Amino acid sequence: RDVDYARISRAWQGVRSGRHELSAFNGTVCRDGAAACPHPSGARDLPGRSARHDLVSGQVRLGTTADDPRNPYAYRGTGLGLGPELLGTSLLAVGPAGSGKTGTVVRPLAESLCLHALAGRAAVVVIGAAGAGLGPAEGYDVVVRIGNPDSVHDLDLYGGTSDPDEAAALLAEALAGDLADPHPGSDSRRSTTVLAQLLGPFRAVHRRFPSVAELRQLLDGSPGALGALRTALEGSGQESLIRELDARERQSGHPGDVAAVLSDRVALLDRPAFAGFFDTSGQSRPFSLKALDHPVRVRIDLPARGHAEASRMLARLVLAQFTSSVADREDRSLFACLVLDDATGVVTPEAVRGVQRLRSGNAGVVLTLRTLDDVPRPLRGPLLGSAGCRMALAGVTPWDGQDFAEVWGKEWTEARDVTDRQIIAETPAGKALHAVRRVITGKAPTARAVTVRQVERERWSASELAHALPPGHAVLSLTSVQGEHAPPLLVDLRG
Repeated sequence: RDVDYARISRAWQGVRSGRHELSAFNGTVCRDGAAACPHPSGARDLPGRSARHDLVSGQVRLGTTADDPRNPYAYRGTGLGLGPELLGTSLLAVGPAGSGKTGTVVRPLAESLCLHALAGRAAVVVIGAAGAGLGPAEGYDVVVRIGNPDSVHDLDLYGGTSDPDEAAALLAEALAGDLADPHPGSDSRRSTTVLAQLLGPFRAVHRRFPSVAELRQLLDGSPGALGALRTALEGSGQESLIRELDARERQSGHPGDVAAVLSDRVALLDRPAFAGFFDTSGQSRPFSLKALDHPVRVRIDLPARGHAEASRMLARLVLAQFTSSVADREDRSLFACLVLDDATGVVTPEAVRGVQRLRSGNAGVVLTLRTLDDVPRPLRGPLLGSAGCRMALAGVTPWDGQDFAEVWGKEWTEARDVTDRQIIAETPAGKALHAVRRVITGKAPTARAVTVRQVERERWSASELAHALPPGHAVLSLTSVQGEHAPPLLVDLRG
């Protein structure tokens, strides 16, 4: 099968690079044949495929470029596919509900990345609302159904780290990243400091991070919780952590203290629906994005219904953990990708900075939005600039189209101006001839003048993007990790 060929080819690349021994490779191939070098799950294919895949080139076919004058001649009528060499620059797709983002973009890409994972080439994390149609559970190794009591796996709230400062930074991005000043240079440093003042002492005492309920008590400034921490630290000789608690108590209740805001956000996770999740006692099976060193397939279902704000917080948390984890990987030959269906409320200054760093770590993200209005105005330009592949689907608004038109820029085109001018006869014979022509044609004699000049015009105008895209079509520009790029193309996603 194509997956077997791709998997064994990947193993052979490991032999050539020195990661695996030649004798072990020869032995397993001769013994197991096409089933050699198996994926840890033992699966050799997905339960079903809804798109056309080519694992030799590593691409999945999304559609066909339209035979349209606005497409460059060399691209018209050709198939269009995406692979890791393009997703490594990240993809941003914008289109209204019902435009086909999930069915024609997210689902095929998630399916392709899962096939790459079975071949040992990639690790993929897919995030979406429960029931969004992101593929059957049998096609994934780990399925985290947050808010569902039947979920086998849990989500690690602290990203699998043991460093309190790193855990505080990740958690601050999730809880208050959208509250930071929406400027590319801003951050959530104050929130990080508050959380670090509590997580460090708690971990030193309990050898673990606090649960959601315990963290809420600490942020509320509960005298019992803080007093117990202080008592446990006084006998251990850790004066630096006691100073952290002293600083937290001095700042508590003062104007501008963000602990109250953080406590309100944590309260969204301290609900009966999430009672069995985010456990830190070691009794559950939490999934951590530190596992991206392996070809793992993960699907995380968010409880969008009734817990929309909590879902956005968890999506920010997973994105922050993803950008942090891929930067710390030792083996970067494995492509890592995060597919986020509906990134509303997820784009923050820190998230944009994280996306910009992914290309050097052989990783990328796929983000979809209903409209760019879901992103703060100061972050729209940096977001579009950090994504190498940009897609505007049919039905985008004119103001969204204006942002795409600006980022796609202009090009030099040849403009032809045709003018007709009346010919004035100066001789009697000429006047007589003009009079005869006027009687016969009913028009005055004219001469046509053609002026050809080079002008700079937008590749796609905001009006064309908003009103000239047929249903089921999109305009897509591509950039590879090597720097090669294709102009914005009109693509039929139904082909």
